[in-house]
Amino acid sequence: MPDVDPKRREIMRSNRRRDTGPELALRRAVHKAGLRYRVDFPIRVAGHRPIRADLVFTRRRVAVFLDGCFWHGCPVHATSPVIRARFWADKIAVNRERDRRHDDVLAGGGWTVIRIWEHEDPSEAAKRIASIVLSRRA
Repeated sequence: MPDVDPKRREIMRSNRRRDTGPELALRRAVHKAGLRYRVDFPIRVAGHRPIRADLVFTRRRVAVFLDGCFWHGCPVHATSPVIRARFWADKIAVNRERDRRHDDVLAGGGWTVIRIWEHEDPSEAAKRIASIVLSRRA
């Protein structure tokens, strides 16, 4: 890996895996809708490594992922970095492929997967989540 500017390294290290601003806003909206959930919970499907979803409704078997526009290649808001462009394009492609693989594994295990983009309005996303969660039998 080429030398990375210390300032850029610090910026990248400050990116959180969980409890981001968009995630907290979504969790507040879902909680306000009267739903209770697990956070960053590992879902175990036979024959596969655990998959961690951002919000998990265990009894209803619904997994919610809040995808960052940059990290998951949002078709509306994704940007392409100029520095190390090939590295980032490959990284985002791998992220998207992993997302599809996780969706398939969870669906095969009887789970409903909901993907929310970070730019979506938290209240609207919470309504969509509530509709799906409440329609699933416990």
